Amino acid sequence: MSHYLYIPVGNADHLLVFAMDPDTGALVKKHEVPMGKSGHAVCADHKRQTLYVGLRQGEDYALAAYAIDPQSGGLTALGEVAVEGMLCYLSTDRADRFVLGAYYSAGLATVHAIGDQGAVGELACRYPTEQCAHYIATDVANRYAFVPHVAAANSIYQFNFDAASGQLMPNETMPVLAAAPGQGPRHLAWHPQLDIVYADNEQESSVTVYSYDPVRGILAAQQTVSTLPAGGWEGNSNAQSHIHPSGQFGYASNRGHDSIARFAFAAGVLTALGHTSTQGRIPRDFAIDSKGDFLIVGKKDSYTVFSFRIDRETGDLHPTGHVASVPNPVCILPVQF
Repeated sequence: MSHYLYIPVGNADHLLVFAMDPDTGALVKKHEVPMGKSGHAVCADHKRQTLYVGLRQGEDYALAAYAIDPQSGGLTALGEVAVEGMLCYLSTDRADRFVLGAYYSAGLATVHAIGDQGAVGELACRYPTEQCAHYIATDVANRYAFVPHVAAANSIYQFNFDAASGQLMPNETMPVLAAAPGQGPRHLAWHPQLDIVYADNEQESSVTVYSYDPVRGILAAQQTVSTLPAGGWEGNSNAQSHIHPSGQFGYASNRGHDSIARFAFAAGVLTALGHTSTQGRIPRDFAIDSKGDFLIVGKKDSYTVFSFRIDRETGDLHPTGHVASVPNPVCILPVQF
């Protein structure tokens, strides 16, 4: 099995591809892919055939597609389309017919059709939300889509999603779910077995467990737990959240406290397990490989990417000792074949 990491480099015009040893977590640089612009958001389709990257050069913004070589991890450009702002999050719908984007500054959600060989096609939908949109994805059934907003917006937009046309339409039951004051929901993580969604709250430094109604496509807050130790930490903010593939553990990154907060899930209830130092400044993004063996974290201010082995029994994170030098790692996307 081949394990690759795709990492756009902030303020540079290329993306780095690393191979990760599936036994040790060692990281070896394999490719430096020129893109002509700085890469930001990144995602892959569910078939692991195409990589999508949000690009920026000054005020010139684009959404690009690259074919993935499963043997070498290399990328071949499939072209790009102009977009009206910087993409801060990308995902494909569950059928890999559309690529969805969230725009932080522009306050938008967009949907582009996916064309031949995975290339980005025409704009299928443009929906203005509010500034500080930070994530977009459809549910498992591909019927609904969700767009959390941080800062003043402090809400989660809930949409009906037309899987045939790519249209986003406000959910008639509850189009906008207001978060608790001061939370700032940033990213969502979907439980692999339960109708549960886990959100990290950027401003409050917490995670909220939402129950999910798959019939009506709406979320309802059930529990909120701090990502910080007792007493808090001045100047902290959350950046990323993930649920382990087993569904037993959740993780969230603290920027300021510079740690990964660890949680246990049992019957949908979240219990804090403690914190693991990221051994570097500002863990902006992290990822878990699809088998749940490793957690890989990028440190914005330390210019490094670091791997941890995940203890499947306890959820603990154990440093592998393997570090890769990456200037300003913006996003980390593991792809396994």
